[in-house]
Amino acid sequence: MNEKKFKLTIASDARVSLSEQIRRGITEAIMSGVLQPGARLPSWIDLATQLGISRGTVKTAYERLSDEQLVEMSRSRGTCVVENLPLSSAADTVPEFVPTSELYQNFLFPTGDFQMGIPASDVFPVPLLSRLFAASARKVMSLKQVYCDPRGENELRREIAGQLTLSRRIKCHSSQVFVTTGFTGGLGLVLHALSLQGKKAWVENPGFPPARKALALAGLTTVAIPVDSQGMDIEYGIRHAPDASIALVTPGQQAPLGMTLPPERRNRLLEWANEGDRWIIEDDYLGELQLSRRAAPSLAAQDTFDRVIHIGSFSKTISPCLRMGFVVVPPSLVEAVADVAACLSPAPDPAIQLTVLAFLNGGHFLRHLRKMKRVYHTRSLELARIMGNFGYKTHIHGLSVLIDLPDGAQDKAIAHYACHFGLAPSPLSAWYLPNTSSRAGLLLGVSGKEGEPLIQACERLDSIIRKLS
Repeated sequence: MNEKKFKLTIASDARVSLSEQIRRGITEAIMSGVLQPGARLPSWIDLATQLGISRGTVKTAYERLSDEQLVEMSRSRGTCVVENLPLSSAADTVPEFVPTSELYQNFLFPTGDFQMGIPASDVFPVPLLSRLFAASARKVMSLKQVYCDPRGENELRREIAGQLTLSRRIKCHSSQVFVTTGFTGGLGLVLHALSLQGKKAWVENPGFPPARKALALAGLTTVAIPVDSQGMDIEYGIRHAPDASIALVTPGQQAPLGMTLPPERRNRLLEWANEGDRWIIEDDYLGELQLSRRAAPSLAAQDTFDRVIHIGSFSKTISPCLRMGFVVVPPSLVEAVADVAACLSPAPDPAIQLTVLAFLNGGHFLRHLRKMKRVYHTRSLELARIMGNFGYKTHIHGLSVLIDLPDGAQDKAIAHYACHFGLAPSPLSAWYLPNTSSRAGLLLGVSGKEGEPLIQACERLDSIIRKLS
C-alpha cells in the first residue's frame, strides 16, 4: 500500500466500529482509483501493528472486503485488489448511514460480549432447525402458489393457542391468535387496530425504550409510571393519569429490573382497565423462560373482563433471527386486528412459520427450554460471581445481570466506549424516560462466553469502568 497515495486513518471514539472504518477506507480507495486492480494490501498482521489495533479487527475488515468481491485473499499472493471489480460495488462509494438516535446506539446497534436479548449461540440447535427449515421451504414451494392467510398459518395458530393454554394458562381460540414479525410487529399491529391517537398511555419507568417509541409513533402521549420493588405502581398511575386509554406492562418479569407484578396490583390494573373500557398490552417477552422460579402466570390468564392484549415472542425462547411473535386479542378486537393484518402487517414467511410449528409440536421446544434454563441459570450465577469479585453489587434479572456503578459514573458513556473493545453492555439509565429520575448501572446479557473468555471480558469491562469513573 503506497503511503504517499493512501493514508488509512481510524478514530477510536467514532460511533462506527474500527473494522468498519477500515473496510470503508479501503473501499473508497479502491473505488476512487487510489488502489488499482491487482494492488497488494499489507497483511492484516502488519496493518494491525501499523494502526495499533488488534489483528482480529483488521482480519474482519479484510474478510468483509473479500465477501464483497473487492479483494482476493490467498496464501501465495497475500491480499490483493481484484482485477475485475463488480459493477454493483460502485454503491459502496457512499458510506452506509447509521441513525445516531439513542434507540440505535443503545439498543439496536451495539454488538459484542454482554449483548442483551440474544440466545446462547454455542448451544443453539442449528442442525435441527436447519433441517426443519429446509423441509418447510420445500413444502411451501410445492403447494399451490396463493397468498397465505395474513393472520398466520392455521396449524401454527392452533399450536400456539394450545401451548399458551398449558404454559401460560391462557384460554383462547386460534381465531384470537395472530402470528407477527416479533414483538415489535405485534405491537404495531395492535396499535394500528386500536387507533388511539391523541390518548395517553401508561409505560413502566424504567421500561423497554423501543416499545415507548412505538407508542409515540402511534400518536399516544406516554406517561411514566414508576417501577418499585413490586413492579409498576398502579396507584401512582391512577392518581396521576386516570384518563389514560392504555397501559403497557411486563407483569411476568419486569424489563429490565426483573420483579413480578403481585396479585393485588394485577387485580387493581384489571379493574382500572374494565372501569373505563381501557386496554392493557401485556409484553410477555420471556414467557416460560424465567430462571429462578416457575414462570408467573400471564396477566391475560387472570383477565375476566377481556381487556388484556397478550404479546409473546420466540426471540428469547428460540432465536431473534426468526423475527416471529404472536398476539392474542380479546374476541371484540379480532375483526379490527384481522383487517390490519390483511392490509398493513401480514404474518411472516410461511416457511419460517412451518419451521416453528415443527419445532413446537415435535417436542423440541420444551426440551430446548429446559436446556436453556439450565445454561442461563449457570451463566448468570457465574457472571454475577465474577463481577462481584471485582467489587460490584450484582442483581440477576432474567437473562441479564445488572451491576451497580460507582457514584458519579456515566453508564451511557461507559457503554459507548466499551463498544470499541468488543463489549456491548446496556446502560440502565437509557431505559428511563427522558427528564425523569434515573439510576445508573449496566445490564449484562448472560448468553455469551464461559470460563476464561468470560473472565477476560469482565476484566476488560472492569478496566473501562474504572478508567471512566
